[in-house]
Amino acid sequence: MEEFLFIIEMIGTVAAAISGIRLAATKKFDWFGAYTVGLVTAIGGGTLRDVLLDIPVFWMQSWSYFAATALALATVMIFRSFLVSRDKILFIFDSIGLALFCVIGIQKSLAVGHPMWVAATMGIITGAFGGVLRDLLINEEPLIFRKDIYATACLAGTIVYWISALLGAGPMLAALMCAIAIIGLRILALRFNLSLPTLAPVKNDNHKKSGSK
Repeated sequence: MEEFLFIIEMIGTVAAAISGIRLAATKKFDWFGAYTVGLVTAIGGGTLRDVLLDIPVFWMQSWSYFAATALALATVMIFRSFLVSRDKILFIFDSIGLALFCVIGIQKSLAVGHPMWVAATMGIITGAFGGVLRDLLINEEPLIFRKDIYATACLAGTIVYWISALLGAGPMLAALMCAIAIIGLRILALRFNLSLPTLAPVKNDNHKKSGSK
């Protein structure tokens, strides 16, 4: 199980780092700046998760996450014309990273004895918080606070994981179902332009009328 978690963590790290580096490239960051954005995107959510769970911070146990981010930087540099100019590329890598990190957050929380509702919260934090830090670093409004289906997709994935576990699915199958649910929901949201309602300010007609007199 540990090997399985490490593999999906590495895949998620590369995917998340590519999404961060790709956005940094659109802002014309230098190599070091782009690497930093990619690294923060990849490890930000997991760092907060491990601190909250009071367990050793994962990236302090291995240099692999720094190497995976370097691989992501090299990938963007080599295929820059393809990766940077297409918005759907960001969506793909962001969705993959979101799904895999959510799975890792759930399984690590369950492994240390926390109930499913805590695991669900940690899954959302692991999946989404790195993207929040990424957007702040590049001076963009965080994606999680916009009307896009983002953290909501993580929540749906955690529900699918929980239901799968209740039905007797093993950890790997439950993780697969969770990831499919998150990526599938994000694809459906993009395809059919689905979004959450926004909190728009209430128009004060009386104020307008009094101001026009």
